[in-house]
Amino acid sequence: MWRMMRSEWIKIRRSVIWLLVLVSPLIAALFGLFAANKEGDFPWIEALSLMSVLHAMLFLPLLTGVYASLLCRYEHAGGGWKSMLASPVSRTQVYVVKFILVMLMLAVTQLLLFAALLLVGFAHGFNGPIPWRELTTSFAGGWVACLPLAALQLFASVALQSFAAPLAINVVLTLPNILVANSARFGPYDPWTQPMLAMLPRTQGQDYGAFNISMETLLIVVLGSFCLFFAAGWTYFAKKAV
Repeated sequence: MWRMMRSEWIKIRRSVIWLLVLVSPLIAALFGLFAANKEGDFPWIEALSLMSVLHAMLFLPLLTGVYASLLCRYEHAGGGWKSMLASPVSRTQVYVVKFILVMLMLAVTQLLLFAALLLVGFAHGFNGPIPWRELTTSFAGGWVACLPLAALQLFASVALQSFAAPLAINVVLTLPNILVANSARFGPYDPWTQPMLAMLPRTQGQDYGAFNISMETLLIVVLGSFCLFFAAGWTYFAKKAV
């Protein structure tokens, strides 16, 4: 597994993928610099809500699909799957390593956004102590909520040889996010909406963010759908003819 991780790292270390990691944190930082209100009662939480909605509603689902597609692009070109699977590795190891790398890149994206939020707060001179617990919960929750979406996107990227096809599907399913997120009935079950719902900060231990969805319900749905999607993708890859 470690040798496979090193092999994948060699493929992507000089890739455009690292420029894409910076896109959402930079745009969210600019948005926070110009739109954040430093005079509010809870400036850190308000800035978090402002920046996380833009990031998690649009960029995070899109980046999940881009990361998965780029990680499979090399294998789809020139019989890469045959070459990889001819080496002494199992298909399970290949699939798990690909998934781990997608989640690691999403973690880097989240950490950069965390840093961007801190820079926005320091630039505006926000009053009061930094709410580390709320911020950590928000960013970690957004990352965990990407698990089902990453599993789905990796499944699509493995199944479809075209680099553009899974991305096009991802874009189409990302656009209705704002409408689906407002539905307490359907919002928790949409993998493209779950990161935004998870990143919205909790208030007074009441409803989750601005939506009537509890943390417990969201996590149960996220972890349950992740197990389902990952198992489906792994089963397909294990039986896929290359």
